[in-house]
Amino acid sequence: MNFKSAYKSIKGKNDVIKVYDNFLEKWLVPYEEVNIETSYGKTFIIKCGEESLPPLILLHGTCSNSSMWIGDIADYSKYYCVYAIDILGEPGKSEDRQYPLKGSAYCEWLNEVINILQLQKVSFVGISLGAWMAVGFSTKYPLKVEKLVLLCPSGIGSQKISFMLKAIPLMLFGKWGSNKIARLVNGNQEIPREALDYTRLISKHFNMRTEPVPIYKDEELKQLSMPILVYAGDKDVLLNSKETINRISLLLPHANTNLLIGYGHVLINFKSEVIDFLS
Repeated sequence: MNFKSAYKSIKGKNDVIKVYDNFLEKWLVPYEEVNIETSYGKTFIIKCGEESLPPLILLHGTCSNSSMWIGDIADYSKYYCVYAIDILGEPGKSEDRQYPLKGSAYCEWLNEVINILQLQKVSFVGISLGAWMAVGFSTKYPLKVEKLVLLCPSGIGSQKISFMLKAIPLMLFGKWGSNKIARLVNGNQEIPREALDYTRLISKHFNMRTEPVPIYKDEELKQLSMPILVYAGDKDVLLNSKETINRISLLLPHANTNLLIGYGHVLINFKSEVIDFLS
């Protein structure tokens, strides 16, 4: 199997991790850094909340890491023992080897992580690629999943190739182009300066995935019998959100689906709604 590193260089990796550590210094609640060894490589986890609370797994999207949850973690950890997992092959602290999305590698890796953590049944909050991984795990191991929250999930509606045709020319315009791409992805919402700078740093040093995210088949999605909450933005430039919502509504009528008007691909500040659903 051919593998690709998440980072373009060791220096680039160190620069990304340095800023990651700076974000962790601003973490709003006590946390534990957990490193576990799996057959797919080292996995880094930020653990928050009392162990007696129900377990909640957070899965970030591609071109990101678990620092993205900095604004949500304090609220989630009041009610859950939270495990924010850095996905393999992404710009975080886990193994930087990128496995093919087609196949069972990420599903089996996630199952290993949950088994090593000795968690019997978990709830998921996943965004984009992280939501795709949560769905894949839940279709194969439905008895291990309590509830499923999917934010702009990949792998259900089709991807928009047109965005890449817009993004490639913008990449030639340096900082201005990077900022324009970030705003398009975020649906032209206001982005904190630190987050924008970090996104630009990651895009500079991260080897972006080029393979399409596999689309789940109808029979796979029908395995999702657990309670499901879905949010997708109608201004998403990466995914066809209307197709995502329509397909889930048709195949999983018990799911709580929400098409958000005016929102883009990156959905933040929905922690209150998520906690209400998980409670």
